[in-house]
Amino acid sequence: MSEHSNEERVRMFWDRLADLRAGMVGIKGTDRLVPMSHHVDHEAGCLWFIAAHGEELTNAVETSPRDALFSVSSDKHGLYAHAHGTLELSHDKAKLDEVWNAVAASWFDDGRDDPDVRLLCLRLREAEVWTTTTSSAAFLFQIAKAKAVREAKPDVGDNYTLRF
Repeated sequence: MSEHSNEERVRMFWDRLADLRAGMVGIKGTDRLVPMSHHVDHEAGCLWFIAAHGEELTNAVETSPRDALFSVSSDKHGLYAHAHGTLELSHDKAKLDEVWNAVAASWFDDGRDDPDVRLLCLRLREAEVWTTTTSSAAFLFQIAKAKAVREAKPDVGDNYTLRF
């Protein structure tokens, strides 16, 4: 695929991630990742999660931020990534209002004002990213070209590391 500047790659990463509904989140040093719906805040370099008091992730950050992992995989969006950052509990009511939605509301009896609602922020530091073409025609063209020119390998994606 074509060369992109780091700034373009960061923008493309956030754009593709914003189109996805969920990824897997976990505390570094554990072997457990859990599926969570995320809300992208590319300006802050952060993924926001609405969680509940008493859950494993919420308990882990109740008293202090923790190193965490985020992993995502989507053929449809041509994005595969493994990111590292710091997961922390947030008390930002304006941000909670901004990211609150009907799906989150279905998990809490008292909706947005439920005492168990917790807002988590994962501030990304680094991500290893693989992107692929999402165009079937472009993919097939690259495969055909590679077969025609035996020395050529299909050029269907990129792999790079981002630092935020």
